[in-house]
Amino acid sequence: MSSITIIFPDGSSKPFEQGTTGMQIAESISRGLAKNALSFSVNGEVWDLQRPVTSDAAIKIFTWNDPEGKDTYWHSSAHLMAEAIETLFPGTKFGIGPSIENGFYYDLDMGDHSLTQADLQAIETKMVESTKRDVPYERSEVKWEEAVDYFKTKNDPYKLELLDEFKGRQISMYHHGTFTDLCAGPHLPSTGKIKFIKLMSIAGAYWRGSEKNKMLQRIYGITFPTKQELDDHLFRIEEAKRRDHRKLGQELELFLLSPAIGGGLPIWLPKGTVIREQLENFLRAEQRKRGYQSVVTPHIANLNLYRTSGHYPYYKESQFAPITMEDGEQFLLKPMNCPHHHQIYSSKPRSYRDLPVRLAEFGTVYRYEQSGELNGLTRVRGFTQDDAHIYCAHDQLKQEIRNTVELTQLVFTTFGMEVKTRLSYRDDTNAEKYGGNTEFWDQAQREIKEVADEMGLNYFIGIGEASFYGPKIDFIVKDAIGRSWQLGTVQVDYVMPERFDLEYTGSDGLKHRPVIIHRAPFGSMERFIGLLIEHFAGEFPVWLAPVQAVVLPIASAHAEYAKTVFDTLTSSGIRAELDDRSEKVGYKIREHEMKKVPYMLVVGEKEKEAGTVAIRRHKHGDSGAMALEEFIKQIQHENSVHQLTV
Repeated sequence: MSSITIIFPDGSSKPFEQGTTGMQIAESISRGLAKNALSFSVNGEVWDLQRPVTSDAAIKIFTWNDPEGKDTYWHSSAHLMAEAIETLFPGTKFGIGPSIENGFYYDLDMGDHSLTQADLQAIETKMVESTKRDVPYERSEVKWEEAVDYFKTKNDPYKLELLDEFKGRQISMYHHGTFTDLCAGPHLPSTGKIKFIKLMSIAGAYWRGSEKNKMLQRIYGITFPTKQELDDHLFRIEEAKRRDHRKLGQELELFLLSPAIGGGLPIWLPKGTVIREQLENFLRAEQRKRGYQSVVTPHIANLNLYRTSGHYPYYKESQFAPITMEDGEQFLLKPMNCPHHHQIYSSKPRSYRDLPVRLAEFGTVYRYEQSGELNGLTRVRGFTQDDAHIYCAHDQLKQEIRNTVELTQLVFTTFGMEVKTRLSYRDDTNAEKYGGNTEFWDQAQREIKEVADEMGLNYFIGIGEASFYGPKIDFIVKDAIGRSWQLGTVQVDYVMPERFDLEYTGSDGLKHRPVIIHRAPFGSMERFIGLLIEHFAGEFPVWLAPVQAVVLPIASAHAEYAKTVFDTLTSSGIRAELDDRSEKVGYKIREHEMKKVPYMLVVGEKEKEAGTVAIRRHKHGDSGAMALEEFIKQIQHENSVHQLTV
């Protein structure tokens, strides 16, 4: 048999017999790797370990520690669940069953049967039985007609609808135990790899996400190789419930969602507005240091502006419908700030001496989200972006990208968040999705990678994650309980200068196109604050806290001194409250602990005579007495350095 050359991730290579499987390659490296291997990639495409490699290829073995390994594990778990469901509920028709960020789901048509928690327990038990049998997952490739015949026999209209999109092509199917599914794979070697199982919840889901289609039942589940990992995951879920920004937002009186106003349109209450203003002030100060100019643009504009930019019709489905006036003129609720900023740039002649021009705005935009997709502050229909656009010459681009990345890193460092970076590139197999010419795209992608390498960023490349007008650097942060959120972004844009005919006069006296950098460290104020609420569990650092200190007189005889303390705090710029109710001081302390106020200043006769305050720190209790002036200096210091902890 002829040999093939296998290239490993470190660049080394080794000859193997043609037809060697991924598992055999793993075994040739080490027993430990073979034991932990879940799937492998062949020239970038993820395969089952059982598939033979028939030509020279670059390969990588994936374990549980790799995203691709988890994806394979959870995809196979979805099939395991489907087999259990088909056994327990014959006649069930299956929609799709993918892996997701945390686990998997399967959409099901079970006729008149409505799933219950008892059903989930029975399905779990049946899944465990299958794992103990250690049944292999087997792949087969059949003609399209054979696949259609199979699912016609099963009377499964959902698989038949999916097959309509692959007419005339070779179809891959997977089998394990008594279950067969239409699937591209990859899958684990066998069910025995799946160790600890938890079916999490039942939900409704329209077939293929369309409200025009039938509502199916969806089961969410998750699996792990070890019990400790499952236990940790369940703990994080309970912790996430405790930190839920929708719950805390109501308890702490931060924001309001009212059906009278409309879904996805949050109202900021006074305390929530304080947090928002503090964030804006923080970023505005940093922007001033870096030469940004603040602008304000309207919430609505002529539809033709967005036709020029391409936001309409590129993102037509996610926008509110145009507003047509009696004279036929059409307007659109602003879906993006950038076209407005381009108008500011082009409002007067620009010289190379003017560049870079940095325009910044906290601009509110509007996107239409289906009601079922709305979620507190993290998925809304009206939100404010900390948007900026930098217009620069080509030879200024790399330094401006570096500056924007440094600003974004400063933001996340300030809040104690771990950051990972994604370089989001275009997908050349889907070129019609993007604007501009390939030469500019290649140049932009090359330059953001050079900046990432020079700055030593911890990055990975996401093919197909670019916006329609350019590649970008996306910042993915981890919160206090390990969840990932995509927040800030830096985008390079060679397309909009062409669309809007933007130019400047160069040192050669000729007209040139500037390059645009789109930049938003917070991303969306609403989403960022939703994350902060959960990240801090509502226990904000002092500089962000809506109320930094509350003054508590022990008795009515101390009310006058308490008022003096309160007035001194507020006149010094401290956000304070005075609680002079006739309730017992212990009751008031418990109440303000629940409100997560960083400092409580208890004043009685001793404090009145000494001109001091008795300090109680949130969650730490009594911290002793301190002169009022000294306490004020402490708070002012915490404000100025944006200190994270009390």
